Amino acid sequence: MGAQLRIGAFLLGCGHHSAAWRHRDSPVESLGDITYYESLAQIAERGKLDAVFFADGHSVREPESGASWFLEPITALTAMARATANVGLVTTISTTFYTPFHAARLLASLDHISGGRAGWNVVTSMFDQEARNHGLEAMPDHASRYERADEFVEVALALWDSWSEDALILDRAGRFADAGKISRIDHDGKHFRVDGPLTVPRSPQGRPVLFQAGASEQGRDLAAQRAEAIYSVAYDLPSAQSYYADVKSRIERAGRDSNSVAVMPGLVTYVGSTVAEARAKKAELDRLLPTEQSIRQLSLFTGQDCEDWDLDGPVPPLPPLEAFSGPQGRYATILRIVEKDAPTVRELLGTLAAGGGHATMIGTPESIADEMESWLDGRGADGFNLMPPTYPQGLEDFVDHVIPVLQARGLFRHEYEGATLRENLT
Repeated sequence: MGAQLRIGAFLLGCGHHSAAWRHRDSPVESLGDITYYESLAQIAERGKLDAVFFADGHSVREPESGASWFLEPITALTAMARATANVGLVTTISTTFYTPFHAARLLASLDHISGGRAGWNVVTSMFDQEARNHGLEAMPDHASRYERADEFVEVALALWDSWSEDALILDRAGRFADAGKISRIDHDGKHFRVDGPLTVPRSPQGRPVLFQAGASEQGRDLAAQRAEAIYSVAYDLPSAQSYYADVKSRIERAGRDSNSVAVMPGLVTYVGSTVAEARAKKAELDRLLPTEQSIRQLSLFTGQDCEDWDLDGPVPPLPPLEAFSGPQGRYATILRIVEKDAPTVRELLGTLAAGGGHATMIGTPESIADEMESWLDGRGADGFNLMPPTYPQGLEDFVDHVIPVLQARGLFRHEYEGATLRENLT
């Protein structure tokens, strides 16, 4: 059997389209109800997905776009662990705002409760609004955040290893554990002073699976040194191939086997029985976008006055990348979207509202499977982190219609291979 895809689902509010919460069928009233998230994890498990991913944020941004953040992720995933048996449970924990001991304790607890299904997406956070909720005037500079992150992960790994696998004796005559198999870590670094050991005995996986999502130079280096799976951003196959080749070479230079680290770009899908039906699903959501706000944002992204653009006409010619003085990454993505998809202005607004620079595949289960297979064969991805435009419908469409096509082609599992997240990812 050839290579198989690794697929996770990125859980976010009512869906990744910023107007999803405004749809008549949206679950917006259920965002504080844990049974909603449990049901999403159960759908993912029905499709044999590797994991669900619960991101986190530490400030309220753009309330008109719906609630991105509601329940605290570790708390929610702990409940979801009790409602599922196999699907991995991955969360973001910020190395800027937590301490290594706190993070290691939370994640080891989740790994115990879930029977070995915990994963940690290592992030440094980026917004000053978040920093001011944690006693900081502003975010530390980029280099400082990644320096702290590297030490943070080093300490967390040492804490997870502070209990040997066979440290627990549980002899009621008087020996709970073998003290010789529980070690202090005595870490005294630039950012952290931690004696250890961890208060939680070694968990089923030993240490949670480490994910990383940085696209910067420091982020790619951290991923190469530490990550077991990488969340990436790529709108089309050429950009995916460029990132894939770069990060795989960094993994090899770090002395690790690059085949053991899955690169999983974000993926937005609109699934229909025909391409027209799939496009109609996108159009229905796009019409719910607050037009004035979206046009103002597009003007900011492109450096153009977009107020008079015809929403249902083609995107007017845009200056080349070298002539743009604003943020290059986002503008380059907009140019790629226009070149690849020739969207109307309204369609462009909708694409940017659902996933931004992430890959967007619109079509039948077969055509979407074709594209996913081409990314796998073309060394642009080892799998994908699904970003359904709507929940639960977008995830159900993928699980019930695309997954069977991938299974029939031998590109995705029919059953889970192991009991832990790490066993299923490798």
